[in-house]
Order: sequence, then C-alpha cells, then structure tokens
Amino acid sequence: MPVPAWAKGMSMGEVSKGFGTLSGEVIDLNIGHGRFSTGGRSGHAFAVNGTVPGPLIRLKEGQHVRLNVTNHLDEDSSIHWHGLLVPFQYDGVPGVSFPGIRPHESFTYEFPIRQAGTYWWHSHSGLQEQAGHYGPLIIEAADGSDAQYDRDYVVLLSEFTPLHPHAIMRKLKVGEHYFNRQMQTATDGDMSGADRRMWGAMRMNPRDIADVSGATYTYLVNGHGPEDGLEYLFQPGEKVRLRIINGSAMTFFNVRIPGVPLTVIAADGQDVQPVEVEEIQLGVAETYDVVVTPGHGSHAIVAEAMDRSGMGWASLTSHPGHKATPPPLREIPTLTMADMGMGAMAGMDHGGMDHSMRDTSLLPDTVKVGSGVDMVSAMPVDRMDYPGLGLDTVDHRVLRYTDLKSKRMNPHRMVERELEIHLTGNMERYMWSFDGKKFSAVSDDPIRFGFNERVRVKLINDTMMAHPIHLHGHFFELVNGDRGHNMHQPRKHTVVVQPGSSASFDLTADEPGDWAFHCHLLYHMHAGMMQVVTVRPLA
Repeated sequence: MPVPAWAKGMSMGEVSKGFGTLSGEVIDLNIGHGRFSTGGRSGHAFAVNGTVPGPLIRLKEGQHVRLNVTNHLDEDSSIHWHGLLVPFQYDGVPGVSFPGIRPHESFTYEFPIRQAGTYWWHSHSGLQEQAGHYGPLIIEAADGSDAQYDRDYVVLLSEFTPLHPHAIMRKLKVGEHYFNRQMQTATDGDMSGADRRMWGAMRMNPRDIADVSGATYTYLVNGHGPEDGLEYLFQPGEKVRLRIINGSAMTFFNVRIPGVPLTVIAADGQDVQPVEVEEIQLGVAETYDVVVTPGHGSHAIVAEAMDRSGMGWASLTSHPGHKATPPPLREIPTLTMADMGMGAMAGMDHGGMDHSMRDTSLLPDTVKVGSGVDMVSAMPVDRMDYPGLGLDTVDHRVLRYTDLKSKRMNPHRMVERELEIHLTGNMERYMWSFDGKKFSAVSDDPIRFGFNERVRVKLINDTMMAHPIHLHGHFFELVNGDRGHNMHQPRKHTVVVQPGSSASFDLTADEPGDWAFHCHLLYHMHAGMMQVVTVRPLA
C-alpha cells in the first residue's frame, strides 16, 4: 500500500485558517494535504482549496449548481452535503450512494437547490472530517427575508488535534478513558460515599462525558483557536444574525454570549418561531441561527465543550482590535441516575440497579445481544425537555427541544407505522451499534421505508452517552409535545438522544433511494453505529 505524502515527512504547505466564499452555478473544490497550526499545536490536515475549514459555499434557493470536486489525495475521498435535499446519488456517502472519489480523480455533483438555510459539508470517507475536511454552506432564501439583518455571520465550531485520527481511534479501542483527564477521585465532588461505591460497583465513571477532550483538542471558531483573536464586527444597535454550526467530530458545545440574549430563529436550517434564550447546547452536526442585538463594546462568543475541558471563543465587538474577555471554564458536570436510564429507580438497592442495567432480557427480539451490548436502559423516558448535561441547573434560560416550534405549519399526516431502534454499545470495548448490529455492508439488512410512508421512529438510548443521530436526505419532525395536532413539530435532520432516554420523530419518507443513518460522533459511526435507510415504493 503506498505511503501518503504527509506520512513520508515531506514538507506540506501551511494551510490558511478560516475560509473564502464561493458562489454561482459552477464551483470547483480541490481536496489536498496541508499543515495546520494554532496555539502551539501543529499537525497534518486535509484542506479544501487550501483552507481549514474549507470554503463557505453560498447558494440561492431555486438555483441549479454544479460542484466539481477533485481529489488530490493518495486515498479515496468524498463530500456529503449535510442537510441538503439532493438526489441520493449526489449525497456523497461512499458505498451507500456512490463509489467515492478515487485518488487524483474528479466527481461532479449536480442538483437543484430546493431549500434555504444554514448547513455544512464534510467528508464521509474514513476519518478525514476530523482533520479539516469540512466547511459551511449557506443558502439564501428566495423571498429575500435574509436581508432583514444588518450583519450575517457564520460561526463554525470544530476541533483540531495534532494526533492522526486513526491514532485516536486506536487509543479509544485500548481504553475509552484515554483522553479523560477529569476522572473523579475518591474524594472529588459532592457525591455521597454510597453513590461513589455504586458507580464503582457498576464499573462506570460519572465523568465519562466526552470520548475525546481538551487534553488533545484545541477548539476552533471558523478555524481559529482561542489565541488567534477572531473578531466579528458590528455597530451598536445592529441586528446580527449568527449562523452557528457544530462542525466538530466529537464535541458537544455549550454556546453563549454572556450578557447578550440569543433569539433562536432556525434549527438545522429550518425556520422556527423565535424563542429567546441565553445558552444553547449544540450536538455534533446541529445548526442554530440566532439573532443578537449587542450593546456597545466587546462581547465573548463562547463555545464551551460539554465536558468543560476547554472552549473555543471569538469577540463580537464594536471596537476593532478590542478583544473580549471570555468567562472561566465552569465546573465539570457529572452524570446522574437519569443518564443510566434509571431516573425512576433512585430508591433501588445498588445490586438491583446493576442487574437491571445489564439485564439484556429486557431488550426486544430486534436487538442482537452479544459483546457489543453491555448496558440496557431499564426505564427510558422521553427527555425532550432536557437542556443538556450540565445545563439543567444553571440559573438562566437554556434552549430545550420543547421550545422549538416550526414557523410554518407542517402538513397533517397520520402515522401509519411505528418503528423502534435501540442505540447500543459497549463503552469499555468501544463498540457502538444500532440494535446491537455493527454496520458493515449496505446489503446486510437496511431499514426499509415505503416511498411516502409516514412512520414514527422511536430511538431508545441504552448507553450513558448522548448520541446525535442524523438521517441523510430527509427532514423529520421531532415529537416534542407540540399541542397543535403536531402541525408545528420542528423539522430537523439531527436529533440528540440523551443518555438512558428515548426520543421520537415523525418521518414522511418522500426521498427515494439509499440513505445513511448514523450517530454523528465520528468515532462512534466509524465503530459501527450506522445503518442504511432504503426508501422504495411498497410492492
């Protein structure tokens, strides 16, 4: 097997941080190698058009686009247009919807733009996304509504590590705590001795929050680390739209601008009824558009990692050159009984709980029980009203899925079928799956939907980690307690399923073809938490 250029120690050009903008009917993208550096860390990167992140692709609703992608690597590559409604052969998932782009070859994606909003694009080949192969994608609304804001900025959140992604994967397979420098000791925190013994007996750690942390990651905003001094400029009194994209490989981000309220106007590119909050937890691959009206001075846009091991930040300032002062990192959160799917069993003795959490007889026949399933959520409850780990006890308003209401009414359709899917794993062995079945090939056993079928999908998380689950090629409607005959359920392409809980969505399977369905934590997907959804006319 040929050794890639970067691995031979050949000199690679330093890539630029941040991105230019490309628009029009024909767009050329070139995938290559580079070297990325920030805050004293430096390492190999996959750069598109010489930058990390790759270019901002800015399109218009109703246009037609041709994207010519040339792969200058010595390995296969691809681009997936995350959240875009496209013919399935242009969705960009190797082995599912197309063969991939071979080394030193090109592929042309061509499709009409059928929507507006904030999206992003990234590689779906190997672990390239971790090393810089991603970028933002903005589609201007045909009705001109984007013009109502004085400023329109992209806030693309991600991470950089000098470690090669395959080295990270190997370390996680050896020990899933490898990057966790925040494990509780015998005397840490406010946990009682009995609770501490319970966690110990179950071979679990209440600080097992993020697989990869600030120990190896530098958190980026538009490709800029905390030391780079990224600035977003405004004049006092202006309405500023921030298009926040979680383009990371593994990090949930808590986003806030201390002292400045955030009015959420869109989720995953789809308009929602405005809701004012002070903080949002973004799962990997989610996007939220917010409008802010900052006062005179410099304000910190803070993207704190959920495990509080680091933060990315930038200045929103009316004084060019004046840096904001970011707040300190907050206290590390700890998992609770509810995260074990045991919220209703707090009074049970520890031995009974440990048995219930590992009693695989509680699982339905559809789940394949084996070494890849080491935990069962005995009493999973819907946690749509949960703001995210560590944010349920803060004294300010945090966005919850139950706050989201679609701006436009959804067509009213009755559910024709219900489907239950379990999110399964063995954290110690770093095995992840759906229904206990690790993804290996498209033809194995896809999830089948009839064309235009209306299905309610219930996801049950049998693990103690939150999983952002993404369905390609479709928007689904979150079943979030909307009282209006479900006609204002928010439309999303990614849903965070909290630990030990369930989450449901209604799907009208109206895009024919084969589509990837997976956890958007990159190393979870790579370890097997993926499946193919096939949409075909029913016989």
